[in-house]
Amino acid sequence: MKYIIRILFIAIVTLVAIGYYYKNSGDHTNGDKWVGIGILSASFILMPLFIYHRWKDKKVKDYMLTEENIKKMRDFSNEEKPDKN
Repeated sequence: MKYIIRILFIAIVTLVAIGYYYKNSGDHTNGDKWVGIGILSASFILMPLFIYHRWKDKKVKDYMLTEENIKKMRDFSNEEKPDKN
């Protein structure tokens, strides 16, 4: 999955670079088309694949603020405080 994401990222950067090359050479219509295709594919293909890949085996409960997690944070912060003697 990570290789697919890397290949897509390189392809999208290439599409945007080709689009800006066309825009700088005077062909604004084709330039805008290639930049648009690159941005749309980054938004609707690359980003969902990346989010799925990063969150695939994670527990959402570990990242939520529940009573148990608040208690763990309080206990951890109390352990780190040095004694004032």
